Amino acid sequence: MSPHATNESTVPTGTNSWWKEATIYQVYPASFCDSNGDGWGDIPGVIAKIPYLHSLGIDVVWLSPMYDSPMHDMGYDVSDYENVLPAYGTVHDVEKLVEACHERGMKLILDLVVNHTSDQHKWFKESRSSKDNPKRDWYFWRPPRYDEKGNRLPPSNYRGYFAGRTWDEHTQEYYLNLYAPSQPDLNWDNKETREAIYNSAIRFWLDKGIDGFRVDTVNKYSKHTAFPDVPITDPKSYIQPAIEMWCNGPRIHEFLREMYDSALSPYGDIVTVGELANTPDPAQVLEYVGAKAKELSMVFHLDIGHIGMGALADKYIFHPWQLTQMKSVVNKWQSFVEGTDGWTTAFCENHDNGRSVSRFGDDSPAFREVSAKMLALMMISMTGTLFIYQGQEIGMINAPKDWPIDEYRDIEGLGYYREAVKQTESGADRTRKKKIMDGLRILARDHSRLPMQWDNSAHAGFTTGKPWMRAHDLYPEINVKNQEGDSQSVLSFWKNVLRLRKEYRELFIHGAFEVLDFENLQTFCFTKSRDYKQALVILNFTSEIQPFTQADKVSDMRLLVGNYEKSAGEMLRPFEGRIYIN
Repeated sequence: MSPHATNESTVPTGTNSWWKEATIYQVYPASFCDSNGDGWGDIPGVIAKIPYLHSLGIDVVWLSPMYDSPMHDMGYDVSDYENVLPAYGTVHDVEKLVEACHERGMKLILDLVVNHTSDQHKWFKESRSSKDNPKRDWYFWRPPRYDEKGNRLPPSNYRGYFAGRTWDEHTQEYYLNLYAPSQPDLNWDNKETREAIYNSAIRFWLDKGIDGFRVDTVNKYSKHTAFPDVPITDPKSYIQPAIEMWCNGPRIHEFLREMYDSALSPYGDIVTVGELANTPDPAQVLEYVGAKAKELSMVFHLDIGHIGMGALADKYIFHPWQLTQMKSVVNKWQSFVEGTDGWTTAFCENHDNGRSVSRFGDDSPAFREVSAKMLALMMISMTGTLFIYQGQEIGMINAPKDWPIDEYRDIEGLGYYREAVKQTESGADRTRKKKIMDGLRILARDHSRLPMQWDNSAHAGFTTGKPWMRAHDLYPEINVKNQEGDSQSVLSFWKNVLRLRKEYRELFIHGAFEVLDFENLQTFCFTKSRDYKQALVILNFTSEIQPFTQADKVSDMRLLVGNYEKSAGEMLRPFEGRIYIN
């Protein structure tokens, strides 16, 4: 049987696949484990920790971008899909990582970053070399327009995330970049470009034995290539928000079906996990993840990561939130696949968000461990494929609030901060700098990128050299070594509940989700049901004692697991979580 062959057994959610019941662990390689003391995590370091991940109960390792890159955006600016950043190791190291995973019955997936390349990729260097280069049309080039005063302007008025168009002095045209100027967008409308992507970024690695991809920015490949102007919603700017012009575009499903048929399906049951932004309608999401669609295995619905964030222009201004917001998000993406042939994901941390304990729990010494366990109970009881981010299993928290902006590294967060400084200094918004800095302390991507905390030696045992990013001040207290020998630790708790998730897979992985007492702003209660079996999940999201409002429902149920040693009956202690089953 092929290592990627589909398990044809049926489950309540349709045909089973190995990836439906998997627990996937995201490794951010720069910050995971440094094997050679240069301050950067590397692939040999990941290999050394595979036994640890296996003992945790992990089925799949997801390795964030490790490709050769100038690292302007931490590897999401790829300069060579077929090589590895030297600081991370070599292609042979990836092959050894595949072998280390497969030896233990685990699998390995990589990031697939093919909406754009680095401006240092050989394809783009050729494309920008002249207007008649054969690869000119592999990217989006357009001549400028001019205003009535003769000032040069981009060819259309829309912006992407960071910008939209960058002027190239050599060929006197603009190229499209939804992200940074160093990340020019590939032209997926060009079939030759698509085939090069399939060969270089997909088949090359599947031939090495990897088991699938997390697919970056998956719904942005198709643009409205006439590049029309968009309505003016910000009269102060020439550049206008234009998500509808480059997200879920006119040919996106055609492209993804072709990618599946041509580059993925020949390798068997390969998993693809799409990053699907700006797609709030579940019916539209099902067009991507329905089994019959043959496009993607599942997608990340990013709403839970956006809780507390503003809209694009105010992304890093913190907005206080209520528990009903989280309930709405979870209910929406837990329920939308019920009765369909689609599949979903469950996660509350990744490399693009602050730590869940600091955002959704309480990271003070009194409550950080119990709230980390409460969030673990929420996650293991979710329908879909479960994703854990490195350090989540030991309850890592956000960087200390007294760290200055100099300790932050992320290109996006720093971009917002620098813009805020200009607005504050110009008088346009004298509070902007403070508001952005306050928001970064909660929401910045940097929090999830601090070095993994292995032990209480220097730099948390991440490196013997100088780390590229400072280790958390509390690493002597919060680390793997401390927790491995403690049966009451967050790590031990995760090991136990991951085992329970597999044992009760029909409820937790495949069960139908229903929220109870939606308007309650202190507790989050829901059921998971399948046939005649049911689980009741009770979560106190406050640091205060709350009444157990669902007590009448547990008379014929038993307590399966909780995050306190003994139950307190009809009262819920701070951040208490319980799961009952019948």
